[in-house]
Amino acid sequence: MDIERLKVVFKSIYYTDPLVVRSPGRINIIGEHTDYNGGFVMPAAIDKAIYLGVSKREDNEVHLYAEDFKQTHTANLATLEPSKKGWPNYILGVADQLQKRGYKIGGFNLYIDGDVPPGAGLSSSAAVECATAFALDQLFSLSISKLDIALIAQKAEHTFAGVNCGIMDQFASAFGKKDQAIVLDCRSMDYRYVPLQLKGYKLVLLNTNVKHSLSESAYNKRREACEQGVAWVKEGHPHVETLRDVDLAMLDEYVKPKDEDVYTKCKFIVGEIARLIKAADHLEQCNLKELGALMFETHKGLSKDYEVSCKELDFLVNSVKGLDYVLGSRMMGGGFGGCTLNIVKDENIDELIEKISAEYLKEFGIKLDAYTVETADGTSIII
Repeated sequence: MDIERLKVVFKSIYYTDPLVVRSPGRINIIGEHTDYNGGFVMPAAIDKAIYLGVSKREDNEVHLYAEDFKQTHTANLATLEPSKKGWPNYILGVADQLQKRGYKIGGFNLYIDGDVPPGAGLSSSAAVECATAFALDQLFSLSISKLDIALIAQKAEHTFAGVNCGIMDQFASAFGKKDQAIVLDCRSMDYRYVPLQLKGYKLVLLNTNVKHSLSESAYNKRREACEQGVAWVKEGHPHVETLRDVDLAMLDEYVKPKDEDVYTKCKFIVGEIARLIKAADHLEQCNLKELGALMFETHKGLSKDYEVSCKELDFLVNSVKGLDYVLGSRMMGGGFGGCTLNIVKDENIDELIEKISAEYLKEFGIKLDAYTVETADGTSIII
């Protein structure tokens, strides 16, 4: 990202120098669909980020410019409401949340740019929200904690963007550390860092460039199946709150006799929470090979048991499974499209991308996008 260019463009629009903030996108190493089941996730911030230039105004207005859309938007802090344009909502929602929590902010100018690929499931929206919250915190000397920045960003997405997301994306953007993954307890918000040392390997994202329309309804059905499983187990174990509290014996006794499909969905989540704990242990020991094996296991479960994959994602994972220079691969995110995450030997990355791109194009007639990413620090000031 050319920061000098950002500063020049900002000054040409707003006639003043900006404070510049960056906030990264994220990947999730393992732990999929565990967040709304009170489990653990293992995100890491990446070196693709959103960049904001901001400055104070003398009035109560908010003036925005988005480089991607070449669009402006103007609002007033006294009458903030969601915009039909879409993109301003991730910024306006944060300003709205700050005011609702009693923070005193004034009008501001904001310019947004970045290199997080849109639609790839790398949480560019969370990066925008965290960048905005942090930028306004710095601009108006609000002294907001990192955790509150993540929570404000999440609430902004719920209210102005209309997406009922979990906390993982915003948390990873705010708390990320280079060469580290975060083991986040989605129930208590306790977290710890584990080393993500990829000596001789890199993380490669292969983007299917598809998004199947049934993703939202299927997501809701999966949540309902998990909640139903918990309700049945709770009849015999009143202390159980989420699938985090459930083991296989409980599922066998209380869920399997009632509904085989609910049982299968719940069993995947219980297994995925256990896999994440194992994965954290392997990373502590810098054992990438075992981590990769768990990633393949996770993908199989997401595809066959939880049924949130699609033929394009399965094709990409199956295509790399027999390659000795790929340690692990799985679909990442909610499913039905988006990216696979792959651990690939440095010297074979170009070969892999060329090979898989040709095979994917032949199979589906769709161009594959590939991104090599590295871990990075969380939300911070550039200048």
